[in-house]
Amino acid sequence: MLTHPTLDQLHALGLHGMAKAFADIEAGGDAASLGHAEWLALLLEREASLRRDKRLSKRLQYAKLRQQACVEDIDYRTPRGLDRSLLTMLIEGQWIDDHANLLICGPSGVGKSWLASALGNKACRDNRSVLYQRVPRLFTDLALARGDGRHPRLLRALGRVDLLILDDWGVEPLDAAARHDLLEILEDRYGRRSTIVTRQLPVDQWHALIGDPTYAAAVLDRLVHNAHRIDLNGESMRRTRKPGRKA
Repeated sequence: MLTHPTLDQLHALGLHGMAKAFADIEAGGDAASLGHAEWLALLLEREASLRRDKRLSKRLQYAKLRQQACVEDIDYRTPRGLDRSLLTMLIEGQWIDDHANLLICGPSGVGKSWLASALGNKACRDNRSVLYQRVPRLFTDLALARGDGRHPRLLRALGRVDLLILDDWGVEPLDAAARHDLLEILEDRYGRRSTIVTRQLPVDQWHALIGDPTYAAAVLDRLVHNAHRIDLNGESMRRTRKPGRKA
């Protein structure tokens, strides 16, 4: 078999993982000991692995997760109200296929954003599309988008991802435009996609945050009734975490 023409053909077909595996096997001196089926299996596995890695890299790049977190590093030792059985279920990801939501509440520093990012990372690894948005910045971007024609496109992007993470919701009360945008986002996703919301205040105080009673009822109806809930407590992990400590 002529090595260079084969490599050229593999690259021309976009089979770069197979080309790399082919070159590695030839360089390693193992080519003569492998049968045709073994050759093919190794080339295909390398190609599939490369494509998986590229897809994951693109999903993570698009997701823009706030923190580099993964579910394998969740700290169950620090007392903060984590339910291991609930987390196990959330990590498996069926709730995303069921288009359920997740509310993560608790005081500042207990790991709400980290946990949301870890679940987002797992969803990316499970071949699901994810988008992280910090809510104060999101509503500012949407307000600006009204003036330059990007508003409908941004809403569509928020509506179509498998998992939308709305972090730090409720830092400040919503104005009329933000209330309208929030309802549009949740209405578009209701029963079709899943949303994670992180918030310091408990759910029973969200009506006052939203402001308008009609909007508050509509928002909470689309967000809360089919949602799993994690209520974290305890001291800030920013103060107690040691360097290298898992979150």
